[in-house]
Amino acid sequence: MLEKREFYINGQWVSPATANDYAVIDPSTEEPCTVISLGSQSDTDAAVAAAKAALPGWMATPPSERIALVEKLIEVYNTRAEDLAQAMSTEMGAPIDLSRSSQVGAGTWHLNGFIEAAKNFQFERPLGDHAPNDRIIYEAVGVAALITPWNWPMNQITLKFGAAAIAGCTMVLKPSEQSPLNAMIFAEIVDEAGFPPGVFNLVNGDGAGVGTQLSSHPDVDMVSFTGSTRAGTAISKAAADTLKKVHLELGGKGANLVFEDADEKAVKRGVLHMMQNTGQSCNAPSRMLVQKGIYDRVVEEAAAVANKVEVGPASQEGRHIGPVVNGLQWSKIQDLIQKGIDEGARLVAGGTGRPDGLNKGYYVKPTVFADVNNQMTIAREEIFGPVMTIIPFETEEEAVEIANDTPYGLTNYVQTQDGARANRMARVLRSGMVEMNGKSRSAGAPFGGMKQSGNGREGGVWGLEDFLEVKAVGGWTPES
Repeated sequence: MLEKREFYINGQWVSPATANDYAVIDPSTEEPCTVISLGSQSDTDAAVAAAKAALPGWMATPPSERIALVEKLIEVYNTRAEDLAQAMSTEMGAPIDLSRSSQVGAGTWHLNGFIEAAKNFQFERPLGDHAPNDRIIYEAVGVAALITPWNWPMNQITLKFGAAAIAGCTMVLKPSEQSPLNAMIFAEIVDEAGFPPGVFNLVNGDGAGVGTQLSSHPDVDMVSFTGSTRAGTAISKAAADTLKKVHLELGGKGANLVFEDADEKAVKRGVLHMMQNTGQSCNAPSRMLVQKGIYDRVVEEAAAVANKVEVGPASQEGRHIGPVVNGLQWSKIQDLIQKGIDEGARLVAGGTGRPDGLNKGYYVKPTVFADVNNQMTIAREEIFGPVMTIIPFETEEEAVEIANDTPYGLTNYVQTQDGARANRMARVLRSGMVEMNGKSRSAGAPFGGMKQSGNGREGGVWGLEDFLEVKAVGGWTPES
């Protein structure tokens, strides 16, 4: 079993101030795979102090040099791709093929997106033709705490790191204690790429410990957090006393509106999207809203697709889904599936218990409920597992009313071949993102939500701006 107890602080791997061992569990086997240490206040303080000391020099580094270092980081990242894939597959249960393609690939996708955005970004610009002696300066927020989840680890680390680094912020990363190995490899990548000491620091810990210490720390200027809405609320409260900037990317309960004229692949696409990463995605299309004229056919097709989804160990190659991340999550999902049955939803695929042949590991049956109404628990709560609900609707207006009747507002989906209707839906659905007819968002598009799905945006220019303060200057002297 691996022993990875050290933290990366001020360009060095250092031992914890106080021993506090934590076993990382392989969800495919339920066995420990690594021992890390959870940080203390002393470790957090040391990392924040290193970031604070490095801030003036890093802010003063020309953006072109910061961009060049991120480009170098991508080169090193690519040489460590298999190490990252194996780590994520082992610690959080992503099947190895998915880990290699999507989990690792998300990192290079986002980092390259930030580079493209930054090369055309004016960190100093005129206010306008009407004010020749005014300037707008975009300046780093300062020391940024990056608190990331276990479900898409590299996706979230790079979305935060890339923007913060190019903006001129220094950082302290607290990855999820459920999936710390990939983050520690990333710290090695940062080190090899040649970032100055203190620009990037890593302290492992849990939310109640290091997470709260960072959120309330007087020398942390910004918290960028991805995770549950419950944790986002706690972080906001912890950060309030110091009035630091808080960016939150939280939960979701996405609606997938399937109209009678949806294309023939829409249902299969929706079910498989829901099951990807074992349903552990905040933007999963977990509520399939289906127009009544095609409802019975869609229920039958959705059940058939779900029943063909295979489940197996993360180490196994193939297009199956793996386990959910841990025993606590497994039990929560089982309880919610049972709740769906108890509240009268019609189970058409899956159900409680492990899939046949898998008696150990946190495996969940791909599950589909029909005849759900939007007030049922399974339609209200984010399940974060391979569980989809199907809700009927008659009119366009009813579909929008159901879709928007949720505390969340991250991603909604529309399936229709009527372009005017698709555009109408995009305008009225209350979510930070809308994807139509299987067309995902392009490179540089902002990621983020409304309502209890959080605030702020990640990716591209919008992600870069989240780590910048706007400074207005009057009486600027033109420089030759």
